[in-house]
Amino acid sequence: MVASCTYEARVCGVRSAMPTGQARRHCPHGVFLPGRYERYRQVSQRLHQILHSFTPLVEPIGLDEAFLDVSGVQRLLGQPAAVAAAIRDRVAGELQLSCSVGVATTKLVAKLASKAAKPIVAAGGTRPGPGIVVVAADEVQAFLRPLPVRALWGVGPASAARLERLGVATVADLAAVPRPTLQRLLGPSLGTQLARLARGDDPRPVEAARPAKSIGHEQTFPVDLHS
Repeated sequence: MVASCTYEARVCGVRSAMPTGQARRHCPHGVFLPGRYERYRQVSQRLHQILHSFTPLVEPIGLDEAFLDVSGVQRLLGQPAAVAAAIRDRVAGELQLSCSVGVATTKLVAKLASKAAKPIVAAGGTRPGPGIVVVAADEVQAFLRPLPVRALWGVGPASAARLERLGVATVADLAAVPRPTLQRLLGPSLGTQLARLARGDDPRPVEAARPAKSIGHEQTFPVDLHS
């Protein structure tokens, strides 16, 4: 399976979690490298050390991704956009890696802003993204409304199909659906959650000491198994 791929490979249609045989058909001239997980772990530790040098409130959500609460360090380090630029400079200078940063008042919007800051993949190739995207509190609705509904946490293939049958394709469409309708369609929990997220309502704090809730292990076999 493809664990990760460059933006150049994505132009050819390759994506993460794609079987390598399929990826080779999409990109026959591609360079395929084996995983180096110990190296990834080392670089990840260095990345998170950099992040913790800006604020102690860091919530890791992967080897290469985290939420930071910088509301308490603005007098020392400046406005959040300046902190974002400093993080990018440190990561580039110390790790020789590029990164994208989203700045917002909620975790959901910060995550989506980070995605919007990434390089842009188009049919003709790739072009650099902005690197940093800042969404002010009064810009949240304008930022969210045109996004596809699949951009929201909790919307998977099954719930997206149900929403599509209701005529919901964008976050703006979702925000227009009454909460009781969403609760009947998706269940009380998910319906309530999506009604709030569609309006930019995400009160969850950055949890610096969040305990692990599960441990997983996967193995991909060379041939499909059906037993």
